[in-house]
Amino acid sequence: MAPNRTKAETLAWLRTISGELSTATLKRLEDTLPWYGDMPPSRRSAVGLVAQAGITSFIAWFDDPRSTPWIAADVFGAAPRELLRSVSLQQTLQLIRVTVEVVEERVKDGGETLREAILLYSREIAFAAADVYARAAEARGLWDARLEALVVDSILSGEYDEELPSRIAALGWHGHGEVAVLVGTTPKTLDVDQVRRAARHMAADVLIGVQGSRLVLVVGRADPRSRDADEQIGTSAALSFMEIAVALEPHFGPGHLVLGHEVPNLVDASKSARAALAGFAVARSWRHAPRPVHADDLLPERALAGDPLARATLVHRIYRPLQAHSTELLTTLWCYLDNGRSLEATARELFVHPNTVRYRLKRVSEVIGWDATGAREALILQAALIIGSMSDHETPVRRS
Repeated sequence: MAPNRTKAETLAWLRTISGELSTATLKRLEDTLPWYGDMPPSRRSAVGLVAQAGITSFIAWFDDPRSTPWIAADVFGAAPRELLRSVSLQQTLQLIRVTVEVVEERVKDGGETLREAILLYSREIAFAAADVYARAAEARGLWDARLEALVVDSILSGEYDEELPSRIAALGWHGHGEVAVLVGTTPKTLDVDQVRRAARHMAADVLIGVQGSRLVLVVGRADPRSRDADEQIGTSAALSFMEIAVALEPHFGPGHLVLGHEVPNLVDASKSARAALAGFAVARSWRHAPRPVHADDLLPERALAGDPLARATLVHRIYRPLQAHSTELLTTLWCYLDNGRSLEATARELFVHPNTVRYRLKRVSEVIGWDATGAREALILQAALIIGSMSDHETPVRRS
């Protein structure tokens, strides 16, 4: 084409060869981009539509450069939405480069004005592509945040449905082992990415939920805990949930931080969540509660507040095991606590030697895991004995 043609003649010529440019572009894509040839036919067709739309949009833009804001809609609107998820930004830029090269080669004799227009348009289309991908990433981030909040709410409420596993999988949850729920206050500035990085550093994953002033983390191990895994991965795999909670503590706001008990998997996370939430509600009643604190260390306060899970835990983990193991141990513990944890006073009441009391208390600790000689654990044990004895005398009301 002669370089001294008018703009109208150039436009007419470009429209004439647009089909030829599209065909040449698709051929060049298949010859130079391996990922294009590996695509299924439907996706190759979609990529081809994008290339053809780019050429058509260039011709329209050459006619009216003020149409620049519509470039992204004109070009990328021709492709199905799922193409953004299957074609990376890098691959899209490669597609733009190949298309521009083909057009430049074909219209190299079209004059300086046309060549400058191609360069300017390629710059605009590259920026438009980056904008499309940035908006898609932002939308995906907002969607992920809403989906994560929905999943955490389902765990806290214990309302599971058939879609919950797929929602969790969509979030990229890597937890496959035990789970525990951590509840604290929301900081003024919450950096969720930093929280996730801290969890990954400890071979764990987190689901994050913000409920007003409360920050809830569902913490899961990336792999099931085992000795073999500990040996292969290192010491990080052996971290307890309390150690993980201590490491995550700086990411919470001021106030109490409560860790629910460990459960086998995410399906049972609502049990840990109930314990953590109940503990968080009454943690202020323990003046010197550590941060973080186990929800089970707040069993007396939770039971007094009417938490049925705490009452059941006290009965089934302390009172019933002692009752089933030995009434002698149960009686000794009662006497010891009633006598202000005095070995001598307990021995006098039971007509035994203080060393016998000391031995029985040791056996109590071995049976249930709590040590009656500590002030805090003594309070837990006394609450268990009181609630347990009340449950012994609870009889169903007869209907007349």
